[in-house]
Amino acid sequence: MVAIPYLFNEIERIFRNTPLYAITLEAFLLLSVIWLLLYKRNGRKHFTKEEEEELIANYEPEPLVPHTDPNHPLLHVRLVQSKVGKRVVVNGYDCLNLASHNYLGLLEDEEILEDACKSLRKYGVGSCGPRGFYGTMDVHLDLEDRLAKFMRMEEAVVYSYGFSTVASAIPAYSKRGDIIFRNIKHKPVFFLRDAAVNFAIQKGLDASRSTIYFYKHNDMADLERLLMQQEQKDRKNPNKAAKTRRFLVAEGIYMNTGQLCPLRELVQLRAKYKLRLFLDESISFGVLGKTGRGIAEHFNVDLVEVDLISAGMEWAMGSIGGFCVGSHFIVEHQRLSGVGYCFSASLPPMLAQAAISALNRFEKDPQIFAELQETSRLLHQIFSNFSKLTIGGHPLSPVKHLYLNVTWEQVNEEHKKLMEISDKCIARGIAVIEACYLYNIEKQPVRPSLRVTANRLLTLADINDAFEIIEDVTKELLN
Repeated sequence: MVAIPYLFNEIERIFRNTPLYAITLEAFLLLSVIWLLLYKRNGRKHFTKEEEEELIANYEPEPLVPHTDPNHPLLHVRLVQSKVGKRVVVNGYDCLNLASHNYLGLLEDEEILEDACKSLRKYGVGSCGPRGFYGTMDVHLDLEDRLAKFMRMEEAVVYSYGFSTVASAIPAYSKRGDIIFRNIKHKPVFFLRDAAVNFAIQKGLDASRSTIYFYKHNDMADLERLLMQQEQKDRKNPNKAAKTRRFLVAEGIYMNTGQLCPLRELVQLRAKYKLRLFLDESISFGVLGKTGRGIAEHFNVDLVEVDLISAGMEWAMGSIGGFCVGSHFIVEHQRLSGVGYCFSASLPPMLAQAAISALNRFEKDPQIFAELQETSRLLHQIFSNFSKLTIGGHPLSPVKHLYLNVTWEQVNEEHKKLMEISDKCIARGIAVIEACYLYNIEKQPVRPSLRVTANRLLTLADINDAFEIIEDVTKELLN
């Protein structure tokens, strides 16, 4: 048994060797714990039975959902009552369709429809499981193989939802510690991104928790300015710079503006500043190039210069889902780290077959891309003559934006006016819609517009009729 004097000597030695601030802090913590224990036991207010019943009777819980304006634009739903194609029935009106992203008109291709129906009879409707858990069927592997061969890349990986494709691919590679480019508080990852990238890319960047810098839309001088600034920072801290990965994100055709990205200049900056280039070709795939392979083919850029290409199959291909193509290492990593791949049910087999049949059409009839490009040019030329609207976008882009000539002070008022124009046009047989954005969440302000899409099946008479009706409606509502 230890002698009592020895214990006291040990305690005295401990106190003598412990700094005063540590003793003070420990004493404060001890008193705080004692106070909390006593407060829990004795500090509660006790109510009588009558007081409790009165409190319960007078309790008014806060609503689960705050009050919503019944006239909010997002509650303004238009009902489609027919098959979507060159023409569509909206709210009971038979309309020429300038709203759907059916650029090549493949939604009306009978051969693709029949192939999808055969697949439906063979596999059923859904897969009912993620790719890693009984959700992989032979048609998925066939589609990935066909996409890789079509894009002349080593491998492809297919996602079941277009939005989740690029939103999963970005955080699969970029983590805390890398860089992407956007003017926010410094974080460890480095990403450069165009200020006009779509919402799916924005969500992927948020999930990556990277340092993100915005450069002005398609402004290569502004991008290089940011790269030079980062280069100067790297010289001051070479050890950190050696561990920091740098990414550059762009769209082939920007959904929010309809403009083409300057891919050649981006590739030059990629090589000069040692960046990894991610390219989202959701709109440009099946649209640009002689064989529809996208903006790299359009600008004659070697795909080796692009580290990762992603695209949606929900646009020109007329199916659902998306894909990424690249080297074996790039693709295989997504099968383990792509959230949308690992945890979402796989693409329904009939839609995978529809995508394969679309690729068959791409390879069998490459003239459809030239036809679409010519239609896009013609629509752009005619729609440039509006008296109350200004067209935005590249002539080759199937996505156009029509802006009011006069900028409104209130974004909501401008958006409501565009909705009114859209409703009037639908009532007169032209389906155009206002572009919808989550204005309180978008990283950069987006001006309201009418979004118009070109379809390969449009004729000169169709475009002229649409021009006349939209011109009449805007003159009526904006005078």
